[in-house]
Amino acid sequence: MPEQKRLSLAGIGCGSRTRTYMKLAMEQKNRYRIAAAADPVKQRTEAVRDFAPEEERDSVRLFKDAASLLAEPRLADVAIIGTQDDYHYAPCRKAMELGYHVLLEKPIAKTLKEALELRDTARLLKRRVAVCHVLRYTQFYRTLKKIIDSGEIGEVITFNANEGVGAWHFAHSFVRGHWGNSKTSTPMIVAKCCHDMDILYWLMGRRKCLSVASFGELTFFTKKTLSSPRPERCTDWITPVGEDPWDARKYATDDECKRWLGMVYDRAQEATAEEICEWLKTSPWGRDYLQCDNDQPDHQVSIMRFEGGLTGTFTMTAFEQGRHIEVYGTKGKIRAGVFYKENGPGEITVTPHFGGKTRVVELEELAGGYQGHGGGDWGLIEALYDDMLTVPSPEDMTTSIEESAHSHVMAFATEHARLSGQVVDVADFERKVAEGILNY
Repeated sequence: MPEQKRLSLAGIGCGSRTRTYMKLAMEQKNRYRIAAAADPVKQRTEAVRDFAPEEERDSVRLFKDAASLLAEPRLADVAIIGTQDDYHYAPCRKAMELGYHVLLEKPIAKTLKEALELRDTARLLKRRVAVCHVLRYTQFYRTLKKIIDSGEIGEVITFNANEGVGAWHFAHSFVRGHWGNSKTSTPMIVAKCCHDMDILYWLMGRRKCLSVASFGELTFFTKKTLSSPRPERCTDWITPVGEDPWDARKYATDDECKRWLGMVYDRAQEATAEEICEWLKTSPWGRDYLQCDNDQPDHQVSIMRFEGGLTGTFTMTAFEQGRHIEVYGTKGKIRAGVFYKENGPGEITVTPHFGGKTRVVELEELAGGYQGHGGGDWGLIEALYDDMLTVPSPEDMTTSIEESAHSHVMAFATEHARLSGQVVDVADFERKVAEGILNY
């Protein structure tokens, strides 16, 4: 038999997401090899290089930034773009023009107009662009999809879905972190919840969302919550560490908080508590969570109407942990997610309307050793090989940019609905953004 082709990878922006994907790829060395890596932080590109087998490391080319890598002729089959949200468009477009297929972190781009342009460019150049909607690759959501498609609960009529971002995660990423200000990143409903918009219309088998309404506010993580003045940096507080649950000094004392710190501070795991506290004195992550420049809502509800009369609600909140969903059909209902896993009777249950017992659905054991995003990260890399090399066309990929663009239209339309107080026609909104009538 001929030797299996190895898919070569170039990492552009080697933060935690790209490093995770590269590390997982190297668990399948017969299918993948690392060709190049680019990042302003040298130790990140070196970390990517060191994932490669020792005998191949000298052939991995390292670059100081995306522009330097993309100034070269094509170096790999697939470019993995894991740069910050506001720098997806330029490297993705250039990579496609050079002949790369692309694995693109979500969101597709900082603005909807740029996301639509990247979708159209991929279509024009016949490039395969997979978007990292990792939820589609999890056993949990694939099992839900099978149940819905089987017809066991009949025709789906409506659903309620929730994403609990988690209070510490919210403060880390959407108050102190890269996504705290919508003007320099993307709106919360895009930055975090385009995952949910994607998974909802995929689960329900509805290719188009017709209209949306939304309400949401920044209520807690704001200076108006302060009852009395205090230093703007937690490292200047004189209260005992951890007395306040969002005290940034917990990054040095709490293992779960330190895990999040590892996403932004490369030495988080080996640094001493003293080193971490010294770093926090000047880092954005050392700021008082009530005195930052954040503007993202810490709770938002959306109401959606899909083709075929299907309706649904989606709630994002900082003050819950994990995702849950209820799906109501003509013959029965599904209740699923973290709440039901922790409180019973099971992570996924199916209950018929007209007699019969509630069925607890057992999830298959996840393949692969890494369980990030419920196994979705591993599943994405497992599927990437066939998505790039063997499926008949880009439209047959698991999470193509062609499909993913609609989740972004939904998310940006939802933000427009929140800001305008209007019910938004989704197709009309997309048209107006593409024509420059609306600035999103």
